[in-house]
Amino acid sequence: MYYGKNKGEDKIIKFKRSQRVALMAMEFLFSANKTFSLNYFCEKYDAAKSSVSEDLFHLNTTFKQNGLGEIISNAGATGGAYFIPKITTEKTQEFLTDLKGKLQAKERVLPGGYLYYSDLIFDPKITNMLGLIFASKYAEKKVDYCLTMETKGIPIAMATANYLNAEVVVARREAKVTEGPVVTINYVTGSTRRIQTMSITKKAIKPGKRILIIDDFMKAGGAAKGLVELVKEFSCSLAGIGVVIDSQNPENKMVNDYFSLLKLKSVNELTGEVDIIY
Repeated sequence: MYYGKNKGEDKIIKFKRSQRVALMAMEFLFSANKTFSLNYFCEKYDAAKSSVSEDLFHLNTTFKQNGLGEIISNAGATGGAYFIPKITTEKTQEFLTDLKGKLQAKERVLPGGYLYYSDLIFDPKITNMLGLIFASKYAEKKVDYCLTMETKGIPIAMATANYLNAEVVVARREAKVTEGPVVTINYVTGSTRRIQTMSITKKAIKPGKRILIIDDFMKAGGAAKGLVELVKEFSCSLAGIGVVIDSQNPENKMVNDYFSLLKLKSVNELTGEVDIIY
């Protein structure tokens, strides 16, 4: 029920079904994986439970028909529902094809055969889609935290966590005094075989939670392996590893079970040719 002002007096606004459904859709889309009780909608829109249940049915049908996701209803005395966002295979392929084209631009090739993509990673429209794809992949895993390594993985982890209703945790190469006590591990980089460190503040993660690792780029998987070890240090379970781009070489990674969107086959520094597949 909504109270508005009309010439200094309280006025009760009654919502039509079309208005309720539109407003409920907004709540689900902006608060994915958050459970809303039926009582919440009943009180907010001054509607009977039977009406709200019917609204949810029509809304869920619309979401599923348009490939946006689905609403899961919980049985019980109070009842409730939450929205799982999803993206269709066709939309995923269309997005990745466009992203692949951007990444293959010759001007992105840097000295040493590196590929510049920071502008894409920090583009809100692109990171939002990347987060939706990862969230669709791991929606059933009941993720509590999205863990990433500073710094390029942060925006992707943020977008993914938003869709999963999870928290974001960032592992840092150097511990900061302002973050208090930390858990620090040594890990071996897969490409150079150098020993490096990564740290997470002790207050960032609660034991027994499910953690999804998000990474922007994987070469040999050394950093991802280090993040997996940190998950164990906090007595948590691994929900998965999502990677935007992984390098074809080396073929054998330090982690086995991961999900990547694009694979970098080669970068020719002389010709500016970039070969990416998905």
